[in-house]
Amino acid sequence: MSLTIKYFGMLAEVTKCNEELIEVNECTIKELTSKLLEYHPDLKSKNFKVAVNQSLVDEDILITSKDEIALLPPFAGG
Repeated sequence: MSLTIKYFGMLAEVTKCNEELIEVNECTIKELTSKLLEYHPDLKSKNFKVAVNQSLVDEDILITSKDEIALLPPFAGG
């Protein structure tokens, strides 16, 4: 299946893109993250959260082709 991955902040700088389309089999967030770290090894040194459909999720969530995936850098509120 095709997934669109969106990168924000310093993660977009590290990957050199704001968005990319990747091909994966059915997978969990953890499996997807592992694949993204293979594509972009510099992400290994960065902290980030994964959001699916604009909500932060656990690593065990199964992804579908209709999901919007975003990698978010650490952020502070106030």
